[in-house]
Amino acid sequence: MLNARDVEQHFEPEGGDNSHNSLNSQAIRNNKPVLADQALYGLAGDIVKAIDPYTESDPVGVLTNLLVAFGNVIGNTPHFRVEYTKHPLNLFVVHVGDSAKGRKGTSWSTPKRIFKEIDPVWIEQRVTGGLSSGEGVIYAVRDQRMEKQQIKPRGKVTGYQNVIVDHGVRDKRLLLVEEEFSQALKVMSREGNILSQIIRQAWDGDTLSPLIKNNPIRATNAHISIIGHITKDELLRHLTETEQSNGFANRFCWFLVARSKSISNPTGTPDAILTPLIDRLRDAVSFAHAVQAIQRDSGAETLWDGIYPELSDGMPGLLGATISRAEAQVMRLACIYALLDMSNLIRVEHLHAALALWDYSEKSALAIFGDLTGDPAVDKVKEALKAKGKLTMTDLHGLFGRHATAEEVDRVVRVLVADRVATTETVKDGSRRPTTILICAAKKAN
Repeated sequence: MLNARDVEQHFEPEGGDNSHNSLNSQAIRNNKPVLADQALYGLAGDIVKAIDPYTESDPVGVLTNLLVAFGNVIGNTPHFRVEYTKHPLNLFVVHVGDSAKGRKGTSWSTPKRIFKEIDPVWIEQRVTGGLSSGEGVIYAVRDQRMEKQQIKPRGKVTGYQNVIVDHGVRDKRLLLVEEEFSQALKVMSREGNILSQIIRQAWDGDTLSPLIKNNPIRATNAHISIIGHITKDELLRHLTETEQSNGFANRFCWFLVARSKSISNPTGTPDAILTPLIDRLRDAVSFAHAVQAIQRDSGAETLWDGIYPELSDGMPGLLGATISRAEAQVMRLACIYALLDMSNLIRVEHLHAALALWDYSEKSALAIFGDLTGDPAVDKVKEALKAKGKLTMTDLHGLFGRHATAEEVDRVVRVLVADRVATTETVKDGSRRPTTILICAAKKAN
């Protein structure tokens, strides 16, 4: 399995079928990884391959939308366990691509049409958008609420009774399709906003509650999935240092997407092609509704033992913060591939498919976040060093608009030197006092 930890990058070669030339060239421009064939295993792969000739969407976008939708429509009964922790199969994914040309929204068009044939009520009532507040998310999956009220037949209190004041929501499945995911990130940066906290609880399958004494709203057994769309620039601008470090970012799988080809008049996949696939998917959904705990068979267990140390090995910087739940993400994906095969056991082929898709996500995260540390001040100086090769103390203070203290500048220098990104040298000039210069270690080595 290719891994984002490898130094060597693997991108799509140019050439080949003319219908995919735009995909190949854009992939190279955006450092877009190659999706391994194993990720297109089974029913999900058959659906993506059937749709591909009729859409401009990235196959990665179509595939991940299918997997997220399937993981939500089946509810939270199918799961796997890590010790005593139950992991439902709700996924959070973000498609990162050009604003209009990435065809991020188009990749949901046909999967939505497919699932409407299977569960129209779910599509109409449980698929929505609007990540504007944590309270709003809870309200969409809220429990029934009762209050004790007085019994006053003739104005005199004769007793008390429990009265339903909110019938709540019976269907706790919720798929949030956020075409402007940057707006959600902006909301999270506001002081006192609990959206990030609620999203993290939702991925974990915990009870959702605003933790405000006088707010009785809560949601148990909620099964929430998220599909987000954002550009790389928006993501790097709005993913704050807090969300990088508090476990928000690593609950998402990040996928670079781009338009796969040019189709001037896309009319959609013919029904004659879709109908047999919809029938197979309907059978898989029906099967999954009856499944509870999912486990690995002996072959998958052996494979898991071999790859687990690498999956669970942490990495520094912003990249490490975004992929540090690799083990859980891979297992959720493997369970979904298994259920699409109408199996309650994860086999080797299911695990290979999950690893291939996760590998693409890791490489996407590497292309998006690179060697950023998540510390805005450090990253700012690092980028300036790459561009110029060396910076004086005057240059450093100038980068921060003269607003950074000497202590903050010294801290940034210490971090860069400790990470071996830069070295310092003292330069003496006969007419001036000695000055310290920060030198880019990579350029100095060359």
